[in-house]
Amino acid sequence: MIRAQAARRRNRRIRLALKALLVGIDLTMATLAFLVGYSMRQAFPLTPLPPDPPGLDFYAPTMVVHVVSIMLSAYFARLYHLPRAASRFDVGYRILGAVSLAVFLSVAFQTVIFKNSPLETDYPRTLLVYVWFFSVALMIAGREVYNQVVYRLRSRGIARDDVLIVGDGEAARYVAQKIQWSPQLGYDLAGLVTEDGRGSVLGMMAIGRYEDLPSLIDEFEIDNVIIALPELDRRQLVHLITLCQRGQVDIKVYPDVFAYMAGDLSVDDLAGLPLLRVRDVALRGWKLSIKRGLDIVGAAVGLVFLSPLMLILALLVRYSSPGPVFFYQERMGLDGKLFPVLKYRTMRQDAEKDGPGWTVPDDPRVTPIGRILRKTNLDELPQLINVLLGQMSLVGPRPEQRAYVERFRSFIPRYMERHQMKAGMTGWAQVNGLRGDTSIEERTKYDLWYVENWSLWLDIKILIRTVIQTIRGRNINAY
Repeated sequence: MIRAQAARRRNRRIRLALKALLVGIDLTMATLAFLVGYSMRQAFPLTPLPPDPPGLDFYAPTMVVHVVSIMLSAYFARLYHLPRAASRFDVGYRILGAVSLAVFLSVAFQTVIFKNSPLETDYPRTLLVYVWFFSVALMIAGREVYNQVVYRLRSRGIARDDVLIVGDGEAARYVAQKIQWSPQLGYDLAGLVTEDGRGSVLGMMAIGRYEDLPSLIDEFEIDNVIIALPELDRRQLVHLITLCQRGQVDIKVYPDVFAYMAGDLSVDDLAGLPLLRVRDVALRGWKLSIKRGLDIVGAAVGLVFLSPLMLILALLVRYSSPGPVFFYQERMGLDGKLFPVLKYRTMRQDAEKDGPGWTVPDDPRVTPIGRILRKTNLDELPQLINVLLGQMSLVGPRPEQRAYVERFRSFIPRYMERHQMKAGMTGWAQVNGLRGDTSIEERTKYDLWYVENWSLWLDIKILIRTVIQTIRGRNINAY
């Protein structure tokens, strides 16, 4: 017990050192970016240099202001207070914004601070452009180096957090599964806490009752408590949170069903009677035109550049087994309307002679080339034609067959609301690992979150993650 407590204290010191390391990396990268930017301007000037360009020492005050501006912008952009599961894309987006703001701030600060002083310098526009570019690139690279260091430490059992899960139902199982599948998060499951002190989830045993939470948190020096009891009422939830408020423990609550169904609440009225709008769709008005524009450009560019690959795949499908190259099937899309979805044929020609059915692992109906196409998702490339015709979108909820839709809508709340947006070639659920024979309920949650939180950046991020997953052949939740 004493040895375990010493190990936890050591881990906490390491975590503090890692925070300092992150600040140091950003500081180093910001300084290096200015030096590289200066060198690149000298070697590859975008505009003609003056006859006798000043040396690096002349820009030393500007470099100091630039680095200070970068660090301030990074702090206020909460780049040192990111969620543990923040994706690389989100971090890169924040860095882009913080650096862009810092470059303008450095010009302003330099004008205010050094004006009419011996340190007054001119900040050439070409130098500013080079410094901005390398600041973004090097800070993103520095974050990747930091992430790799942290990942390797956590894989060796260092700088990890101990987590207690409160509950033993389906929600607790889902939380425990997510933690086990995401070792890069650095969580160690210390055990379950249940109402009667009994039960287990995925082999993890209960170690106490609700009332034991204060003593368990102190005894095991717990860093995080996740309350996975969405069925609790407010009074019970507040009581549990009060029991968990010990030291610096981080308390998280798995949301209840109403929170999931409500999404972002908005206020409406009925002739002066206030009402809460539960159902809302982010994609409306001018945003529809932006999304359609992205679809047209993306599908057209994809068809042009991928046409050689698509021709090769068509020949492989045609000569690997008897039957047509393409497979048409009616799926349900926007507003519940049916449309013919287009794919490369991956099964035998008579695969659905007994009616449609789910594809199972090692399905004998799948052809050899079909297995490769399904594993890499290349069988869906012809759907770029559906996108160009306006029947589908590049990103959206995946379309299902009518028979399955009728079945799912009968027991999954709000299932039909996913059809308030065009079906997509890829989606938020798919890039989060919910592809193929996975939980329809979980897929629906991700689809509805996407419908209610759509943005152009979210579509771009999903497309990039889809490409990376296709190339690597696996899910990458860290992106």
